[in-house]
Amino acid sequence: MTAAAFTTIGCDRASRWLITCDHASNRVPDWINGGDLGIAPEDMARHIAYDVGAAGLSRMLADRLDAPAILSNFSRLVIDPNRGEDDPTLLMRIYDGTVIPANRRMDATERARRLELLYRPYHSAYAALAAAHPRRAICAIHSFTRQLRGRARRPWEVGVLYSHRDERLGPPLIRECRDKGWVTGDNEPYSGHLDGDSIDRHGLAHGRPNVLIEICNDLIEDAAGQMLWAERLAGVLAGFLDRHGH
Repeated sequence: MTAAAFTTIGCDRASRWLITCDHASNRVPDWINGGDLGIAPEDMARHIAYDVGAAGLSRMLADRLDAPAILSNFSRLVIDPNRGEDDPTLLMRIYDGTVIPANRRMDATERARRLELLYRPYHSAYAALAAAHPRRAICAIHSFTRQLRGRARRPWEVGVLYSHRDERLGPPLIRECRDKGWVTGDNEPYSGHLDGDSIDRHGLAHGRPNVLIEICNDLIEDAAGQMLWAERLAGVLAGFLDRHGH
C-alpha cells in the first residue's frame, strides 16, 4: 500500500525479517513551502536529503527474503523518522554544510503538523508490521556517503550497527560479512545506539532481534549495484536467524 508518509510491501509475507528503510525518499510534500525546502536541487539529490540507493536495495532485498518492508515517503530534511520526537536533530537546520531555509523559519505549529502527518503515521505502520509476526526480527537498511565535507574518506563497503543493549545479531553478522571479503565496519561509520531511534523504539523496546546495515552509497547508486548487494545480503540473511539460534 502507498500512503503520504510511507510505502509498505508484502505485508503478508512469511519471513520473520522486517526490512525497513527510514530514509528512502527525498520527497518534500507540496504542503511544505510548496514542496521546496529552499535548497538547491543538487543538495536534494545527495545524502543529506535521503539515503541514496537504499530504497531500491530494500525492495530487492525484501523480495529475495520473502519479507515485508516499510519505506518512508518523505525526506529526512522534512522530519527525520530515525530520531526520537525529543531529539534536537529531528528537524535539521543545517546538515553537512548546507543550511535548510524552510527549517530555520519553522515554528511549533509546523513541527506539530509534520509529526502528525508524516512521522507518526510512518511509525504507526512500522509498529503494526513489527507486531504482525510473533518472532519478528528487524533489518534496517541505510546508506552512507563515502566522505563528508572536510572529513576523512570512509573505507567501508558495509557497516553493521547494533546497540550495546542487544548484541545478538550484530557481531555474528559482521563476522559473516568479513568472511565474504567485504570491508565491514563494526558500528561504523556511526554508533549503533541512539535513544529514541527506530531500532530503539521498535526493536530494543520489545526485545526483538535487530540489526542495522549501512551500505556505502557509491556502491548502490544504480539498479545494478542495488541488485548486486541485495543478492549478497540475502545470501547472508537467509537462514541467519536459525544459524545463530534466534
